[in-house]
Amino acid sequence: MPARSAQGEERARVEARPREPKADKASVRRHNLSLVLRTVHEAGETTRAAVAARVGLTRAAVSSLVEQLLEQGFLVESGKTFSGQAGRPGTVLKAAGTGPAGVGVEINVDYVSVCVVDLAGADRVRVTEPLDNRAAEPDEVLARAAGIAAGAVRSAADLDLRPAGVRLALPGLVSSGTVRQAPNLGWNRVAADRLFGAALVAQHRLRPELPVASDNEANAAALAELWFGALGDVRSFLYLTGEIGVGGAIVVDGALLRGAHGFAGEIGHLPVDADGRMCRCGSRGCLEQYAGQTALLRSAGVADMEELSRRADAGETRAVAAVEEAGRMLGLALSGAVNLLDPEAVVLGGIYPRLMPRLGPAVDAELARRVVSGLWTPEAGRLRAASAASPVGPLRAASAASPASRGAAAFVIRHVLADPLAYQS
Repeated sequence: MPARSAQGEERARVEARPREPKADKASVRRHNLSLVLRTVHEAGETTRAAVAARVGLTRAAVSSLVEQLLEQGFLVESGKTFSGQAGRPGTVLKAAGTGPAGVGVEINVDYVSVCVVDLAGADRVRVTEPLDNRAAEPDEVLARAAGIAAGAVRSAADLDLRPAGVRLALPGLVSSGTVRQAPNLGWNRVAADRLFGAALVAQHRLRPELPVASDNEANAAALAELWFGALGDVRSFLYLTGEIGVGGAIVVDGALLRGAHGFAGEIGHLPVDADGRMCRCGSRGCLEQYAGQTALLRSAGVADMEELSRRADAGETRAVAAVEEAGRMLGLALSGAVNLLDPEAVVLGGIYPRLMPRLGPAVDAELARRVVSGLWTPEAGRLRAASAASPVGPLRAASAASPASRGAAAFVIRHVLADPLAYQS
């Protein structure tokens, strides 16, 4: 048999490759509906002409897509007009304040917080209940949280909101709907999504069944800071949240860095003292044993964060020493992360913003000593309090309560924006 030419062999290889199916008109329209809805959502308020200019579709095509989104309740016309473009003034569009909504549920060691967010990203229902979840079994904790969420969903229904799903924000290693480990709750291999979803249906008669997903609470809080905070053009940052323990998340170019198994960001369990205090995770000298809420209160000899903050502000010696030691340990752990990842900023949430007058300088001083690039100085202003509008000097406390539940709810909204037809009435 004669040998095939090189050209013939290449043609045979090309012809043997599986052909990609062509996108049909329905799938193209589905994609374009999402594109238009996301554009309006990001703009807050805009016009058909502005959307067309932004997405590169014709005005006629955009008008057709907008009419469908209006008819199905994803967009509304505000009644205002805008004449910034040539031609007739355009009616202003915005995301609907009724219809699909996201439900975020943060389950932490000493509280449960539920937030319902509408399609525009606005908080519509928020409930936070103090609960000591350390002594309870996981199924009991999840059932109590489901009851709080069910009440929030009923309140949302009174506002003509229709939840599209629930996202849990949990303090530990979370993967595929399971809490692999949550040391401060004492949880190991807890099927959180399944238990929570079953409680919504069986105990609270919440139907239709809502899809339930879960994530680490620091991841959800970091995305809330990215989407709703005041970081400006910062797109890559480290986020730390101080609660009973210390949680962390890494955002790179506007997306979470999750790692190979989804567990990236566990800065609370970085060792800052190799032979130090025992941690509930089984290791020694973890950061949260020096900078978590329990450790801070113990070191300061006070009962709660309000007392600690008050005494630190008043210059009481023991309280100031406890806060500054926590700041030093935070700076020690963060310097390694900053050297490794080179973020634009470090954002502190949870209990830390209220302590920034004493905590911030201690963190900054440690970072300035240890960040090898020499770029980190207090004057550079890269350390930020969560939701602060400006960097160091002055720092502002977080403006939003329980950002993890809000970020979790916004996860659900992102799914609606990505495929609105999957959530139509």
